[in-house]
Amino acid sequence: MTAQPVRYEPWVFNDIPGNPLISPILAKIDESPFVVADITYLNQNVIYEVGFTVGRGKRAFLIRHSGTAGDKAVAKEAGIFDTLGYHEYATFEDLRNRLTSHVDEAPLPFGLTLDRKAPVYIVEPPTRTAAATMVTSRVKKAGYRYRSFMPTEDTRLAASDAVRQVAASSGVVLLLQQSDVGGADVHNVRAMFVVGLAHGMGKPTLILSPAGHDAPLDVRDAIKTYRFPDDIKDRVADFCPAINDHLQQADPPPIETGGLLQNMSIGDPTAENEMTTLSQYFLRTEQYNRAVRGDVNLVVGRKGSGKTALFIQVRDKIRADKRNIVVDLKPEGYQLLKLKDDILSYLTEGARQHLITAFWEYLILLEVTYKLLEKDRNTYKFNHEISELYLELDATYRVDSFSAEGDFSERLLTLSQRISEQYAERYGREDGRKLTSQQVTELLYTHDLRKLRDRVSRYLEKKESVWVLFDNLDKGWSTQGVDVIDAIALRCLIDAGRKVEREMQRAGHRFRCVVFVRNDVYEHLMANSADYGKEMRATLDWTDPDLLREMLRLRLVSCLDGKAAKVSFEQIWPTICTSHFRGEESSAFIVDRSLMRPRNVLKIFNHARGFASNFNRARISEDDIEKGMRAYSQDLLIELDRELSDVLPEAKDLLYHFIDAPSMLDVSALQTIIEEAGIDASEAESVIDFLLYYGVLGIRTSESDLFIFNVAYDLKALKVRAKRAGTSTRYLINPAFGPALGLKEFKDGIVDLDEPVLPF
Repeated sequence: MTAQPVRYEPWVFNDIPGNPLISPILAKIDESPFVVADITYLNQNVIYEVGFTVGRGKRAFLIRHSGTAGDKAVAKEAGIFDTLGYHEYATFEDLRNRLTSHVDEAPLPFGLTLDRKAPVYIVEPPTRTAAATMVTSRVKKAGYRYRSFMPTEDTRLAASDAVRQVAASSGVVLLLQQSDVGGADVHNVRAMFVVGLAHGMGKPTLILSPAGHDAPLDVRDAIKTYRFPDDIKDRVADFCPAINDHLQQADPPPIETGGLLQNMSIGDPTAENEMTTLSQYFLRTEQYNRAVRGDVNLVVGRKGSGKTALFIQVRDKIRADKRNIVVDLKPEGYQLLKLKDDILSYLTEGARQHLITAFWEYLILLEVTYKLLEKDRNTYKFNHEISELYLELDATYRVDSFSAEGDFSERLLTLSQRISEQYAERYGREDGRKLTSQQVTELLYTHDLRKLRDRVSRYLEKKESVWVLFDNLDKGWSTQGVDVIDAIALRCLIDAGRKVEREMQRAGHRFRCVVFVRNDVYEHLMANSADYGKEMRATLDWTDPDLLREMLRLRLVSCLDGKAAKVSFEQIWPTICTSHFRGEESSAFIVDRSLMRPRNVLKIFNHARGFASNFNRARISEDDIEKGMRAYSQDLLIELDRELSDVLPEAKDLLYHFIDAPSMLDVSALQTIIEEAGIDASEAESVIDFLLYYGVLGIRTSESDLFIFNVAYDLKALKVRAKRAGTSTRYLINPAFGPALGLKEFKDGIVDLDEPVLPF
């Protein structure tokens, strides 16, 4: 049978005059078997149309000119296009030859089963603002759980992940940002792709934009503008009925897409996005058991080690008993910026500690009160034991000039703003100010604190226990570059938690306060506080590859029927993935390049699975692992480069200076790279410590190759070995960075970076 010729029709041929601009373009996309889009430059309208094409179940064939830099840097940071795949062309003849040869029309497969427990998907901006806080707060206030893309957790958005998230949603919410806001260009590219997906799939979509923003033409008619954060309340309120209407739809019949690999869902690398399913496959470690027993008041771990997953599971386990009160708080550092900039920076260190400890103590008491009132709001009238106590507590809590509305994020912002305004009114901007206890009391409290504490204590006599859990305070903080005020804020939170805990325990109540924090921030606290090594803590350090395999196994078997729960990793792994990659057992290859972090294991697997699904393969092939590693390696490079830049701004882009380096470096070669990056010699040791601490570099000894996770995360163990070896020390670059950096061994072996992203 003779193949039918393909006729390409440029978009400019559409009959635009007299019609809405976008209508003829979208109609042509619907009619066409596939769409060709040039992404050399990232026109936001074109990005929207690419997303619409994928959402419509059509093939998006992407191309870019190999000799033009264009927006390649933005595309690499956004993360969509290398995971979706594109063809590079050098000349017109190259492009003509490719487009006149066979183009596979198979679209990116996806299911349409709705996530009814968390029906909303939000693309969060990299720069947190009051408007961004208001969006998530209002969605929660409306009673909807949500999943989100968070640039602070995932540096890049994979196309397959965006498709999966939008397909499962009954509402998609995005906030466009002005071009002068940091990271806006990358964020708006992601947002336009997701908007296109949502419109292509027919999902209710709320696109918010600040007034005056020059929005792309394709979505200009669909945008809802706002001038003030409070305007967002009305926009979200108007959007909620559309979410509810979509939720009433019945799920479509399952689409046969080729097998287990295409239909499985192993959760999300970001724990916040899997709150409703995490219990099905959570690995209950000893750290979890200690936290649930109340044996710790600190849980520390690296980014991606599972702190938030443990936070969620501890919370859910404890509140399963209705007699318990669980106050789960996630104050992010940016929510305290106004307090930090307007007050704390002007105070003496002693005054800072006094004020911020009192602030946290007050906040904990307010949030416990809020949770008690919220929990019994509908039952106190029918319970004679608490009805009078409830009314007394409610009357004490609701005072003039105090707003109890919104979720915790809004209440925290409101409280910090009120205190900042009152401080400015009373004391101005004088540096080095000291505050007396009476002045702190007058500044902070709008409640009679002693009366409120007494009413809470009396009410708790009718409860079993109270748990206050803090997470996220260090989100966005500079790694190992936490400034003095940040450190004080965290240290005072721990002190305030212990103080409230002791007071309530003396009154006969079971009361626990647990703070979840990155371990590099904790070590910073220890270095500056003599008594913080005495804290009862659980440390989430992963050193056993078999434990990470068990974590992955639990997620894989959760996709099977209940009878498969006892299936071993060795039984299920070969059914979904090739057994070996370049002669190495494939699961060992993945775990070895994960930096021993659960999130990274899931990222590598999901990237590889996404490429396998693109070609409807029944199993992940070696080719899929190779492409998945390339995408993951790029994620890792961007993430670690940002963290290093936070510590030493002058070290920005340092990791990129390792491009084309050999995978093993002697002392001289490493110092040369650091010098080429413009790092002052006085900072060289700190930079090397960072690279060792985060597993970018390891050390080769006569017995073995050692990275930080091979020495129980003890940086001193690596530094002592390096010092002993002196100038003969050999530093290894972690192979996880090989594809992104183009290390010589990787160019010659595993990855050829000059190939197109996908072999079209």
